[in-house]
Amino acid sequence: MADRMTPEQRHYCMSRIRSEDTRPEMLVRRFLWKHGYRYRLHVKSLPGKPDIVLRRLNVAVFINGCFWHGHECQSRMPRSNTAFWQDKIRRNCERDARNNDLLRTMNWYVFTIWECELSSSKRDETLNRLLTTLRLYEVASKEYRLPVNENVSIAAENDVSYNP
Repeated sequence: MADRMTPEQRHYCMSRIRSEDTRPEMLVRRFLWKHGYRYRLHVKSLPGKPDIVLRRLNVAVFINGCFWHGHECQSRMPRSNTAFWQDKIRRNCERDARNNDLLRTMNWYVFTIWECELSSSKRDETLNRLLTTLRLYEVASKEYRLPVNENVSIAAENDVSYNP
């Protein structure tokens, strides 16, 4: 199926899509700030330029858009230029996995919050799980370092727990 827009119109529309200060990101930032967590934004010196960085806890938080990062909830693919979009999303997923691995080798804890997990029906549960997990890391980091062995997804339906 052909694109309904001219290349110039499509370029203009796509150039308006933000990568920083998105609504989901602002939701998480306001929540963390309200609960006393201070952070840095988009730290360029870290792989993947995490959306939120809590240096004191060595925590990197990515707030990912479901379409752009290939989340399983996103089943709808654009009808025009499908091959391009499939390839782009696949490359994004590979890049995300590579960046998460690099961060873990640098002893950073990686949290991924998906856009769909911040919908009004899941938002409170997702943000409370994030808060609980951060407090757990905060307490545990005072006693000993937790193992940095896997990416943690703060999903409303996932159970994130720590067993010493």
